[in-house]
Amino acid sequence: MSRRGWLLFAAMCVIWGIPYLLIKVAVREIGPAELVFIRTALGAVLLLPIALARKELRASVRPWLPLLIYTVIEIGVPWLLLSDAERHVDSSLSGLVIAGVPLVAAVLARLVDAGDRLTIQRVLGLLAGLAGVGLLLGFHGGTTGLRPILELLGVVVCYATGPLLIQRWLSDVPRYGVSASSLVLGALLFAPVTIPKLPDLARHVSLAPALAAVGLAVICTALAFVLFFALIAEVGGARATVITFVNPAVAVVLGALLLHEPVTVVTVVAFALILVGSVLATRRPPGTPSTATGADPACAAAAASDDAAAAEPAR
Repeated sequence: MSRRGWLLFAAMCVIWGIPYLLIKVAVREIGPAELVFIRTALGAVLLLPIALARKELRASVRPWLPLLIYTVIEIGVPWLLLSDAERHVDSSLSGLVIAGVPLVAAVLARLVDAGDRLTIQRVLGLLAGLAGVGLLLGFHGGTTGLRPILELLGVVVCYATGPLLIQRWLSDVPRYGVSASSLVLGALLFAPVTIPKLPDLARHVSLAPALAAVGLAVICTALAFVLFFALIAEVGGARATVITFVNPAVAVVLGALLLHEPVTVVTVVAFALILVGSVLATRRPPGTPSTATGADPACAAAAASDDAAAAEPAR
């Protein structure tokens, strides 16, 4: 890769490794629904001008029903579940559990595509990865309770389903258009519940949660889309999605350094199993198009297939 490619890659590894930390800080004083609204609304405000300048917005809203379904499954539900779960679990645990998204995506891809063969290598990868997730949940489930664990698993399923929706119904929709439109729809979905609460929230929220919420919207959403699209144009979709295997490690390190979350032997072993399992389970023969399985909507929207993502240069 070029120097620019490595810089973009490193930036994305950090940018999509810090949402768990920021969510953990924000939900100390900001409710899950309000946090999702702030993230989607600010992200939409920043991305809409780019989508309009590129003349991509109109094409993205034509398939309005698939776009709405995608928004609910890839943004609305998982961001709400993740924010609520992090009121009870460590940010590092959230990052590690969500690292299992490629595993679930591999299973779903096999269910919807009979031609997507489960080789021995991929089966072993699924078993290893699921063992890592099971180890994490078994170790932490007794201390955190069942609800946040189920919420994290719901996030995993939603994030794994989103790319399939992109591939099935929205693969020809421009990338900035679908990204900006989905954020607008997400903000509209949460607006009726959250807008009445915002004045009271503004009076009582302290600086750290407020900055965390803004950082989540500006850095981890709007800026992340722009940089990830640039990364795809620079190195191609296949290499770009490798960041999803690095983000959990960033989440663990940041949680340990800044929030003093414990890093145990179980954490290290589970992450190794999930990482190895995800690589094996999602590896395809050379020349076979692959679906992006990143744990963020931008991965799905930007790289529904490697060929399509690499074919559209940044303008």
